[in-house]
Amino acid sequence: MEDLKNIISKNITELRVLNNMTQAELGEKLNYSDKTISKWERGESIPDVGVLLEMSELFGVSLDYLVKADCIDEINNAEKKEKKEYNLRAIAYISEGCVWFVAIFAFIITSLITKEATFQWLYFAYALPLFFVVTLVFNSIWFNPRNNYYIISALMWSVLIAVHVSFMYFGIEAALVYLLGVVGQVIIILWSFIARPKKKEKK
Repeated sequence: MEDLKNIISKNITELRVLNNMTQAELGEKLNYSDKTISKWERGESIPDVGVLLEMSELFGVSLDYLVKADCIDEINNAEKKEKKEYNLRAIAYISEGCVWFVAIFAFIITSLITKEATFQWLYFAYALPLFFVVTLVFNSIWFNPRNNYYIISALMWSVLIAVHVSFMYFGIEAALVYLLGVVGQVIIILWSFIARPKKKEKK
């Protein structure tokens, strides 16, 4: 019982501090005095189940979090995991944005140097597949691999668009290249249905 008091008192204190609340503010929300909150946090007494449930809803945690040890560590780990994923996505988005930055930069420089040139629009056609290559790399390393099928599809079609646009620049109609896309899309769809073998757990 003494251990349970200590666990609950520690968790109440840390959750209150984590939520930037004073003992008086917490007491006001629970309709208790700050002296009662102080007793809970010192482990002199513990709130009843109804109050613990109300407190769990207030702090946005489960009831288990209040009555078991290391609950704050779990919350912190979850926050760290969320922050890490946010940072990884930020890195991925910045990298993807760099592709378009380079394409726009090349377009501007080419337009300024050779004002009569018209091929600079091709930079954007070539940037599109590069964009999906970068997306595919980061998604494979950090995110959901199942999304790779969609990215690979987009990459394939963007490459075909780049090829078509390049031929059009030289006055060659190459719309037939999209037939490759139809076949490729069927292959990608069939590939997505291949089940991955499950890893056997070591005994």
